[in-house]
Amino acid sequence: MTTPTPHIEIEGAPATDPGLLAALMTGFGHFTAMQVRDGRVKGLDLHLDRLDRATRELFGRELDGKHVRTLIAGALATSGQRNASVRVYVYPDVRIAVTVAAPAPDGPGAPQRLTTVEYWRPAPHIKHLGGFGQSYHRAAAQRAGFDEAVLTSPYGEIAEGAITNIAFWDGTSVVWPSAPCLRGIAMTLLEPRLESVRRPVTLADLAGYRAAFVTNSRSIAAVTAIDEVTFAVDEELMGRVYSAYDSVEWDEL
Repeated sequence: MTTPTPHIEIEGAPATDPGLLAALMTGFGHFTAMQVRDGRVKGLDLHLDRLDRATRELFGRELDGKHVRTLIAGALATSGQRNASVRVYVYPDVRIAVTVAAPAPDGPGAPQRLTTVEYWRPAPHIKHLGGFGQSYHRAAAQRAGFDEAVLTSPYGEIAEGAITNIAFWDGTSVVWPSAPCLRGIAMTLLEPRLESVRRPVTLADLAGYRAAFVTNSRSIAAVTAIDEVTFAVDEELMGRVYSAYDSVEWDEL
């Protein structure tokens, strides 16, 4: 079965204007990614706040959340999809592009094997464009038979996955690395709903953890290995993580 071409709109209009397309080609901007089910989104206010904060930092202007919601709803209506993977991109001159694609599978993600790479994203607090480095390392990890790359400092401190946040279980608390990273929406929703702490996590610490998992806008999945360190899938832990995420209410667009 072939995957349908994503539906793309810019400021509520099909992406056909050469000037608008040129904005997309700058490679400078930011975005957020969300799963939509029956026209609803988890953590919608977090997505809108992320977009507004990054727009202020990159372009010196605020972003009207009501306008963004209208653009998302319009793109969904035009595409004829109520369940979808949606991305909202913001480019120079605060041009907004919305993409609507097939939804991610519901339910827990498949357990993942990860490998580490010495790389930290620039301006990691922004979900920015131009992520060549993380994409390069993730693709290399997948060619080597892994599911995802884990980004570390030259001194072995773990920050995040290439497109995920990572958390560890020490038997008492869920530990999120305190190194600079993008605070994903799933992570932000889960952190207060679990017994969570933030502290430095290094490669030397890995063997002392009982379990690990990764999160992003598409899934939450247990980790079975990071390089040569293996982890058992803690079904009780993962059940709590999934239940915590399921407890988050859906917000109407």
